[in-house]
Amino acid sequence: MASRYWCIVFCFLLGLFFVHVCQAHSLPDSTVAQGGVTGRVLCLPNSIAIDSSAFRSLQVDSLNPKREKKFWRAGTEWFLAQAFPATFNRFITKDPYSYITFKNFLDHQRISAWDWDDNQFTTNQFDHPYHGQLYFNAFRSNGYNFYQSSLATVAGSYIWETAGETQHPSINDFVNTTLGGIILGEMTHRVSRNILARSRNGHNRTGNEIVAFLVNPVNGLNRLLDGKWGKHIDDYYAVDSSVIAAEFDMGFRRFDGKEGDFLQKGKNSIYSRLRFRYSNGDHNYKRPFDQFSVNFEVGSGDSTFINAVNVHALLSGAEFFKSKRGTHYGTLNAHYDFYNNDAFFYGAQSLNYNWLSEFSYRRDNKLNLSVGAGAVLLAAVPDPYLLYGESRNYNYGSGASYRFRGELSLLNRLLFTADYNGGVFYTISGTDSYYVLHALALEGSLRVFKRFSINLASGYFSLKGEFKDEQYPDFQREFPYGRLSVGYNIQF
Repeated sequence: MASRYWCIVFCFLLGLFFVHVCQAHSLPDSTVAQGGVTGRVLCLPNSIAIDSSAFRSLQVDSLNPKREKKFWRAGTEWFLAQAFPATFNRFITKDPYSYITFKNFLDHQRISAWDWDDNQFTTNQFDHPYHGQLYFNAFRSNGYNFYQSSLATVAGSYIWETAGETQHPSINDFVNTTLGGIILGEMTHRVSRNILARSRNGHNRTGNEIVAFLVNPVNGLNRLLDGKWGKHIDDYYAVDSSVIAAEFDMGFRRFDGKEGDFLQKGKNSIYSRLRFRYSNGDHNYKRPFDQFSVNFEVGSGDSTFINAVNVHALLSGAEFFKSKRGTHYGTLNAHYDFYNNDAFFYGAQSLNYNWLSEFSYRRDNKLNLSVGAGAVLLAAVPDPYLLYGESRNYNYGSGASYRFRGELSLLNRLLFTADYNGGVFYTISGTDSYYVLHALALEGSLRVFKRFSINLASGYFSLKGEFKDEQYPDFQREFPYGRLSVGYNIQF
């Protein structure tokens, strides 16, 4: 079920990409580099960047117009996000956990009542964040700011855990629903606003409304209720200055998740990747989510259709100093990482502080370096010896995260990138153990014609688990790969 759902999500994202090709800002070919559009971007690990000149023709969004706060409607939608799944579980599926009483609710208020659940990996890592973004956008689309909407997400997650089911409230569900819901909620809010802002000139209003509704259903519903669907773009959307740069790649890959030797023993498959980067300009580094990027990878022949999802969002940033050739920044970023391949699966949410240096030589040669470290708030990693409850075969842990990224752009045509994501985390729910993750990707990209490019990449995933009890042997899972693809870049 989860695989089919995320196949639909990928197809939707791909459709969104091509819908906006026709509405893209017209940029000279000289501004388009392989791997993406060149220009300043603030410390987000993705090889597509924003052309800062695109902001010059747009209104500066440093001051958001005030919006009317509609508390009763926000509260009603927030409540319905609780009531619909609870009603479905109670009367349609007749889930035994749905027959909750007031006594259960009171019992769940004890700190000792909280526990770790036994849901499947995809349920905890995907479904709960999506539920959380409904709480978030119930308030965000009704005039409330990021922080107020975040509090609504915390409250929604808490109420569901304590009053939605008879089983003990789940620590991991609360974390995934809250943090994942805030990240996904603000992203969908920003992207839908970007889409609707394109209707300010009266072009393709209905098409924009439909796409924005699919991205953010709660906001689309409210526009219908307000009678604004396809008719009116108020100041909140009209002043939006954000730009999205996107890249779609498709090609072939060779990998091996069994022996760790993809050259001799690997298998071939079709591979696709969709990446986009959102930027609201250089005018406000301290506002959460003014910049974020998403990487979405799928492929055939692997254990699952969805192989990787990576989200990187700016929470706060500041320029430290400038040198003759470069500029240096410090940023606090939120990260969501999901890997699922023949060798292992992994999902985590983390916070990192990053140092970013941007150097330029003449106009068409740029070097960006980023190094960061921080905390893994919660990670889910496989445990071959665990079966917790009915379906959980993975441990939960927390620990440290460390990242590096280098990007070299030459002559606005050739792009080299190196991206490393590592972590170490200790089990807090499951078999007593600790894990070490390494994820390294090297890529070269050449723009061959206008927005088209050829990409050659190689990478290596590794997950090592060491167990305290000698009856459980340690394990090492490896996933090397190589990829060749054709890419198409667009900015809108």
